[in-house]
Amino acid sequence: MARALCAVLLVCVAAASAATLHARALNNRPVIGVLSQEVSPTVAGIYGNHSSYIAASYVKFLEGAGARVVPIMIAQNSSYYKDVVSRINGVLFPGGATYFDNQQGYADAGAILFSLAEQLNARGDYFPLWGTCLGFELITYLAAGRREHRAWCDSENEMLPLDFKPDFAESRLFKSASKEVIKILSTENVTPNFHHWCITEKNMTKFGLSEDWRVMSTNKDSDGFEFVSTIESRSRPFYATMFHPEKIGYEWKEKHRTPHDAHAVLTMQYFADFFVNEARKSSHKFSPNGEIELIYQYQPTYTGNRTIYQQLYFFNY
Repeated sequence: MARALCAVLLVCVAAASAATLHARALNNRPVIGVLSQEVSPTVAGIYGNHSSYIAASYVKFLEGAGARVVPIMIAQNSSYYKDVVSRINGVLFPGGATYFDNQQGYADAGAILFSLAEQLNARGDYFPLWGTCLGFELITYLAAGRREHRAWCDSENEMLPLDFKPDFAESRLFKSASKEVIKILSTENVTPNFHHWCITEKNMTKFGLSEDWRVMSTNKDSDGFEFVSTIESRSRPFYATMFHPEKIGYEWKEKHRTPHDAHAVLTMQYFADFFVNEARKSSHKFSPNGEIELIYQYQPTYTGNRTIYQQLYFFNY
């Protein structure tokens, strides 16, 4: 009897130790890179010529879930991107408005980062990516071999509930979501859509994306045109949404119908927490000497009276 009790206690201690080791293996000081993009002529005409920008809402979105942020510059050489990726725990491709064929722009930088992330994950080095709106388009554009695969649509300033696929709960993105979050997402107008390009399931198949990319939800624009709204890679920790969860908490343009109620904020926080928790699984270490590269070294500019963003970070290099 005593031996049996001792054996049980040893098993319990071993299990507790394993759980502790697993908890310690998580990186609770995650640093996520946010890719900058070209400044439009309109914005440059107001705020001067700058090399690139990042909307502050993406920074706050990640910081609000417990991550620090490093801005990733465009128009750099591959060594720069390789160095940055080796020291951070994930990358977010933000929404915005730029062209994928701009030389040394958002798409060229994104292509290098996407390739590096693929290589890391192939080696078992966990490294997540997230794309929002234009970032969703960029991820699928790169996964399709840089072939244009988008369809014109009209989902500008539309707040929509998600039309979930029958097997959506099997996805990594949604399997841990509470019943409350799923109910809100599926029945309330809480996902902010601001895009004129869409990805369709037909084109996902046509361009060879369906095998690796799981579609978890779709939506319809104001004309009834159906588009894909959430995806994830089956083989790598890559995720994307066509809607903007960050706008719920951090963008306040009055002409926009973006929801700011408690239910909407709950869904925003779910997506932020999910991606930052994915970044915590990355073992990359950000050197204390690298803190000069963090977003804290830059001052955001108030732009809420002249642009759709409350604040922008501008960069010159």
